[in-house]
Amino acid sequence: MTAPVILVDADACPVKDEIYKVAWRHEVPVKVVSNSRLRVPDHPLIERVVVSDGFDAADDWIAEAAGARSIVVTADILLADRALKAGATVLGPNGKPFTMASIGGAIATRAIMADLRAGMDGRTGGPPPFSKADRSQFLQALDAALVRLKRG
Repeated sequence: MTAPVILVDADACPVKDEIYKVAWRHEVPVKVVSNSRLRVPDHPLIERVVVSDGFDAADDWIAEAAGARSIVVTADILLADRALKAGATVLGPNGKPFTMASIGGAIATRAIMADLRAGMDGRTGGPPPFSKADRSQFLQALDAALVRLKRG
């Protein structure tokens, strides 16, 4: 059985430091995927993957690398859908899992919000601020997901 791996959609990820801490504790490799060079810790478990700046290049790389032994961390609903279809466990940065049961509703809500933003000239206020509770929930969810994957 291959070891679990964490794939991070890193460009706008607010929980990279938390991912590193959990990965080190579980001794699980992390691939930090972005369109530009980001600072990552100099550690043998952490790999920086810089893809082209083409549209969805990071998403494409993650979707192709995702599988049953991977955890994908992303806020991108369409990438979450692709990763789920590849068999991956998918977590949002707030710790909420994307599942096959919930992804259809998330895609529909995304489409509705896009229509609303278009009708309001983009003045919808955006998502709520990222909180300590979100960070804590993410840590717990990532730890639990790694424990599940390691148990098989």
